[in-house]
Amino acid sequence: MRWKTPVEDYKVAKGMTAAELVSQMEASGGFTGKHLAEGANILAEMLADTESVNFLSFPACIIATGVRGIIKDMVKRKLVDVVITTCGMLDHDLARIWKRYYHGEFELDDAMLRNKGINRLGNVLVPNESYGIVLERRLQPMFHDIYKGGMRRPSTRELIQAVGERLKDEDSITYWAARNKIPIFVPGITDGAFGCQLWMFYQEHKDFSPDILADEQELSGIVMGAKRSGALIIGGGISKHHTIWWNQFKDGLDYAIYISTAMEQDGSLSGARVREAISWGKVKPKARYVNIDADATLALPLMYPAVLDKLKL
Repeated sequence: MRWKTPVEDYKVAKGMTAAELVSQMEASGGFTGKHLAEGANILAEMLADTESVNFLSFPACIIATGVRGIIKDMVKRKLVDVVITTCGMLDHDLARIWKRYYHGEFELDDAMLRNKGINRLGNVLVPNESYGIVLERRLQPMFHDIYKGGMRRPSTRELIQAVGERLKDEDSITYWAARNKIPIFVPGITDGAFGCQLWMFYQEHKDFSPDILADEQELSGIVMGAKRSGALIIGGGISKHHTIWWNQFKDGLDYAIYISTAMEQDGSLSGARVREAISWGKVKPKARYVNIDADATLALPLMYPAVLDKLKL
């Protein structure tokens, strides 16, 4: 316990960078701000560790926001080795290549939006033509082309790689993952519009079906071959659990940064703290870790410039 370390005030100046602000958060000693600064330090240490296999785990919702650009940049710069996410990430990442999402409000009349063919994701608005309609129009020809190339029982990683190779938009996470050979695993591949399009394609191509156990086989090789491993885990759900689940087989993560607004009192995996994962062997007891209780759309835009600064990138 460092009880003799004094709390310092922020010294905010004109022209201060995000990296400079985050560096002061550690000295401020104040609540979530301190945890955010610790998270930036641990994340930079994890990414600089050349012997660590680093996972990036996140849910779909943040890809409907500008945070998509930060995730894309991490993949473009090859800062992570493995991505584990949800089907909705593919939905939003791909849909936003071809159509726009729009600003809205949390308090809008949802029945009115329904009548207008507009879907609300928090305070982001997603018109029907920007989601299911455009995904069907664009994905079905891709699936036909992939099928013509001889693919029949791909893992989700192989299928996403094949889709990414057919994209031309450099703002896309899937595009850069394909170019940089960074595997994207989606354990819940049918839980979204991308999966629905797969099901529709399957109606006339019964010999075409993702092999999710092939993903597990590949993940096992990645984890078992890792000297150390780390993870930036944003949010919760299946992407969080799949990341920590597989890392228990190498005695747990060596680095873990959780960013979440979920509470632990309901026993949910989304709200579970790192210390709970330690009890399961999913994170090592002596791991470098932190829980950041914050909305990722606030935390990541502050943390990421600080991490790049620490890495001299």
